[in-house]
Amino acid sequence: MRECWKFLDMTSRSFAAVIKELKGELSRVICIFYLVLRGLDTIEDDMTLDPKVKVPLLVDFHKKLKDPGWTFSGSGPNEKDRQLLVEFDKVIAEYELLNDGCRYVIADICARMGAGMASYIELGDSPQGLTMETFGDYDLYCHFVAGLVGEGLSGLFAETHIERPEIGMQLTLSNHMGLFLQKTNIIRDYAEDVAEGRSFWPKQCWGANGVFARQADIQRGVVETRPGSGKWKWADNAEGREARRILSEMLLDAVNHATNSLEYMILLRDQSVFNFCATPQVMAIATLALMFDNPNVLKKNVKIRKSLAVRLILFAINPRDVAFIFRDYARDIHSRLFVQDPNYIRWCAEVGRIEAWCEGHFPSYVMTAAKKNKGDVRSHMFERWVLDNERAVRNVRISRGEKVLQPTAVDTLLKNRAENKQMVLITFLMIVSITAFVTLIALLCWLGVWYYLEDETDPLTLLVYNAWKFGWQAWRDGEFGLHPVDNLWVMKSVVVKAGTAVSQRMDRTWSN
Repeated sequence: MRECWKFLDMTSRSFAAVIKELKGELSRVICIFYLVLRGLDTIEDDMTLDPKVKVPLLVDFHKKLKDPGWTFSGSGPNEKDRQLLVEFDKVIAEYELLNDGCRYVIADICARMGAGMASYIELGDSPQGLTMETFGDYDLYCHFVAGLVGEGLSGLFAETHIERPEIGMQLTLSNHMGLFLQKTNIIRDYAEDVAEGRSFWPKQCWGANGVFARQADIQRGVVETRPGSGKWKWADNAEGREARRILSEMLLDAVNHATNSLEYMILLRDQSVFNFCATPQVMAIATLALMFDNPNVLKKNVKIRKSLAVRLILFAINPRDVAFIFRDYARDIHSRLFVQDPNYIRWCAEVGRIEAWCEGHFPSYVMTAAKKNKGDVRSHMFERWVLDNERAVRNVRISRGEKVLQPTAVDTLLKNRAENKQMVLITFLMIVSITAFVTLIALLCWLGVWYYLEDETDPLTLLVYNAWKFGWQAWRDGEFGLHPVDNLWVMKSVVVKAGTAVSQRMDRTWSN
């Protein structure tokens, strides 16, 4: 098992950490499950293997789990996970130590996934290559490579008794969980797949209007904001409009799985299992929101910031907070919808479905009541119910002779809380004011020392003067426009020019 943990670290950067955080025996079981599927995937990815060798090996891979001592050294020398197959007998040895239920789940998923991979290899070996014709084909492929993983995880959660047996029966919801993640990754990795000649987006989407002949042609729909900037925008032509529609439709297809993912997570009871499932899901919805109407997706890999990823991990600790994360990103997407999009109505319905799911399971009037919002009639009714209930409980306790907090004391506590909030605000304003005052004094002292020692104008004044001069020149030349990102780049170039001018001025001064 020690060697298996080493293989896990060697073959996975992201999953290794979350697998190790799982509770008790489940951590070891999921490690073995991951390594079995990684071995299967290593064979599928190896382009040096002849399909006549690869296909039978994939189909029969689940049988090798019952063959102690089996290894495979036929992988190409450059295959990064080759060593796992060379020492696969260690994985088989640990697999045999699992209980019957866990062994059955792993072997069943391995058999179905191997058969699915083999069918797509045979399709990819055809004259047309691997092409997804319809969204149905696309869903089936994602089911083989990710949906089955979700089913297997649910089965293992139940077989280890960490979760209730009913979780192992949630095959549909488990499949949606896997498809949500896989489709997000496929959209995000579009540029990388095009560079390596892979095609996963269904032709039903990108070939619908006859604008593009191949999936790779979608990239013609974007142009650089300016040469060498590395930033892209939609081309102002038919190809740009079509590429924008295609990306919108692909993202919409992925978001269709969101409410089913939430439905699955609300069934979980163990905290470690919930964290294991929720972390990648909130990352996925954040990535989808980042990719929405983002032309950079077609040219490079778009990722959320690490600081945002950490914040999502810290907040995704229960079903309610995860639902609110989904709801907030759905609202963000809704605020950026454009009516020219042919999928506009479908988008409105989908983000509305997420909003309705969250409202149905975690009603907003409860939160509104906590904030004392009298404008919501549901909030007012809820608050009245709470107060009446508290009053009844208080009367019962008083009748028993117990000491209770009187309403006047409650009002005092509320008043003290309001005063504390005011004190925090006043303290914050004082700190800001003192910081600004100290900064001003330091600036005046620095200017005083400069003009006492030097006859030349100080660098700060020169920087402000040159920035104004170059900025005014850029304005007259029409470099500033309506796009805020482009304006930021222009402002950056203005500051760089001003800084360069000041540096040259100081060099001439001090050299003399």
